[in-house]
Amino acid sequence: MQESLYVTGIVLKQSPFGEYDRLVCLLTREKGKITAFARGARKPGNRLAAATNPFAFGTFRLYEGRTSYTISEADIQNFFPELLTDYIGACYGMYFAEVADFYCRENNDEREMLKLVYQSLRALCAPALPNELVRSIFELKAIAVNGEYPGPPAGRRLEESTRYALSYIAQSPIEKLYTFTVREDVLRELAMVAGRIRSRVIDKKMKSLEMLEMTNSVNNSAVGMH
Repeated sequence: MQESLYVTGIVLKQSPFGEYDRLVCLLTREKGKITAFARGARKPGNRLAAATNPFAFGTFRLYEGRTSYTISEADIQNFFPELLTDYIGACYGMYFAEVADFYCRENNDEREMLKLVYQSLRALCAPALPNELVRSIFELKAIAVNGEYPGPPAGRRLEESTRYALSYIAQSPIEKLYTFTVREDVLRELAMVAGRIRSRVIDKKMKSLEMLEMTNSVNNSAVGMH
């Protein structure tokens, strides 16, 4: 008889498999990033259908086979329903999930990255926080969590508030990351620094980032026409 394993985690992505199944990528507290099958999850009314959508966070009961895991049950604590009706917010969320997918590995200790993804999705749902600020904080902290943050750019003049924000992001616990806002000029500098460091340390083209930037460009053009 197969033994069951309980993990706490979040769905980073899912894809169809076979006629009715899904292949799910989970970022978990106990096992790092794993892939698991959800049998019948694409059948109408299946109890795993909603639980295997991207961003679903909760406890998953798994069975471990010789080469893969199978999800048998899920108790979801947060579906992030705000992102289901916010296309732009969902685009940011998919980008965060792709960054986590890039960095994380099975059986690694990925608890900090799991917390970062979860708190960043919560921040996207907070009306007081601009999405671009959430993105800059996420990018910088993800790089710091993985030991690649080089510090503020040398020889470049930055606002004192920008330097303070960079230091705060790098050093603060994840639970306290999304507790501030900044002026427009500081946000532009944070986004510039985050973008330059990201392009230097993440050697992969992110499809979700391309989609996000294209969506933002279209929206900015539409705003400019009014």
